[in-house]
Amino acid sequence: MTLPDADLTFAPASRADLPAIVAILATDRAFGERDSADPAFAAEYEAAFDAIAANNATTLYVAKRGGRVVGTFELIVVHALLRHGRCLAIAEAVHVAPDMRGQGVGKAMMAFARAEARRLGAGSLQLTTHLKRLPAHRFYEAAGFEPRHLGFKVELD
Repeated sequence: MTLPDADLTFAPASRADLPAIVAILATDRAFGERDSADPAFAAEYEAAFDAIAANNATTLYVAKRGGRVVGTFELIVVHALLRHGRCLAIAEAVHVAPDMRGQGVGKAMMAFARAEARRLGAGSLQLTTHLKRLPAHRFYEAAGFEPRHLGFKVELD
């Protein structure tokens, strides 16, 4: 899909996109130490990619400009009994390449995620972001998301 920026396209990620996706994840300013573009971890990322690709409820997307991966996110569709059984969508692992931030890539990704969630029948699109990510909070609010819930998390490893 192409949005107003004619050179910015969105598509499900391919195996060939994986190194670029991991490189973007590894630049995460708050938690980048959790990910690494080191080839020693390639098999782990490939296994995760294969699991995502095999899961009909999850799609890993890339945003490309001029053929280069400049952003990524996962869209997860969850069926629930809430809202009369209407499914909901979750945007996860939303990241834009550092040199592309502030250029509308994230805004376009969220517009695409919203349209895709709607197309898939979701009644809502939600996401979480770490409490430390104040610029991200401002970005998501500007993109139309409302801070409605308090989330809790426990690390299992």
